[in-house]
Amino acid sequence: MIATLAIILSFQLVGEIAARALDLPLPGPVVGLLLLVATCILRPSVAERIRPTTLGLLQHLSLFFVPAGVGIVAHWGLLREYGLGLALALAGSTVLAIGAGALAFTAVARLTRSEDPSAMKAPGDD
Repeated sequence: MIATLAIILSFQLVGEIAARALDLPLPGPVVGLLLLVATCILRPSVAERIRPTTLGLLQHLSLFFVPAGVGIVAHWGLLREYGLGLALALAGSTVLAIGAGALAFTAVARLTRSEDPSAMKAPGDD
């Protein structure tokens, strides 16, 4: 388990170094995760080695939200002051993202000439 955690954290460290050295617009942990996924695709033995530990981490994923909850409590004054604006921004951006996704789907459907939903058959619907 320690070796697996060392592998995961090493990828995070490499991602952090790469993101800072190359001035990437992505956070270091995201770069590290992309490198880890690429490694697991290219070398399935790495994926098999880290699988048991990662499944254990995923079973306790809710624990990773504890720091976020502490942050909310620690910044309660800011949330009281700017909470309404934050809530409106989150709700508005969610609606805009759903609308953009719907427009993109419609555009792709038109480009592929499958505007009619009944024209799109699932595999095995003969």
